[in-house]
Amino acid sequence: MRHINVPHNSNPDPESPEAIKPSRRRFLQSAAAAAAVTAAPLAHAQQPAATSAPPPTTPMPTTAAPLMPVKLTINGHAYEMQLEARTTLLDALREYASLTGTKKGCDRGQCGACTVIANGRRINSCLTLAVMHEGESIVTVEGLANPQTLSLSPIQKAFIDHDAFQCGFCTPGQLCSATALMDEFRAGDASAVTPDVRYRPSQLSDDEIRERMSGNICRCGAYPNIVAAVKTVALNKA
Repeated sequence: MRHINVPHNSNPDPESPEAIKPSRRRFLQSAAAAAAVTAAPLAHAQQPAATSAPPPTTPMPTTAAPLMPVKLTINGHAYEMQLEARTTLLDALREYASLTGTKKGCDRGQCGACTVIANGRRINSCLTLAVMHEGESIVTVEGLANPQTLSLSPIQKAFIDHDAFQCGFCTPGQLCSATALMDEFRAGDASAVTPDVRYRPSQLSDDEIRERMSGNICRCGAYPNIVAAVKTVALNKA
């Protein structure tokens, strides 16, 4: 058999498909080089934390509100407290004066559990700021009993006699509200159910008591007994 030697062209035509098409080896070499360059920053980022310097710490800005001196007379005792202007009277009583008898129920003036008596008027202590009562006299449930004889007030005794509470959470507010109710009635204050608001009703009827105590919610439903207790005290003081 006769062999024909085909001359090898070391310089192929640049326009030929063989010249344009990259070789498999060159493609794999280029891909490996690109992968190595890409992995280098990731490997550096995964170095142990001990080998890198900790980031500098930035001091936190001071955001505490300034304190204000507030003087209150609570249950006959003088208190001077350093409070933020945004502190409610309820939180001042519970957190600063340590008088925890006043309860935080809804914290939005709907349940009446936080009722106290400020300068003779019942208020929701969660809806007012302590600084607004500078120099005033505050009475909480702890101050209803006689401090000299340590005996319960008439309304406190009536609540016990008529079983006017169950869980007792709302009772401090109920007692303060009922105490102020008696004073309001004696002062001639009318209510929404008073037939003629120009005159004080002759006595506290059940409807009058329910209306005047309507700002105090009892989730246990002891309302009939609460009305009976308030009515008993009102009749004895008439």
